Amino acid sequence: MFGITSQARRSAVSISSNIAEGAAKRGHREFRRYLDIALGSFSELTYLLMLAGDLDFFDDADWQQVDALRETTGKLLWGLYRSMGKRESR
Repeated sequence: MFGITSQARRSAVSISSNIAEGAAKRGHREFRRYLDIALGSFSELTYLLMLAGDLDFFDDADWQQVDALRETTGKLLWGLYRSMGKRESR
């Protein structure tokens, strides 16, 4: 449980850190590259949360809440990633 928790925390921090770092870079192409890395960390976090759920580390109520937050985060992150692609092609 400790290993999964520790790795999940690192993945979650990596998502926001890459968004912040990419936003400070010049140009949409470079920002989008950092968003791509954030998406990779998001995928890793998704896997770790599903694994924790399969191992019954969550009760049903906690799982519903965590999964809803994960889904919202994914939609926002993918939306930002797609919007950067649209801006690049203009």
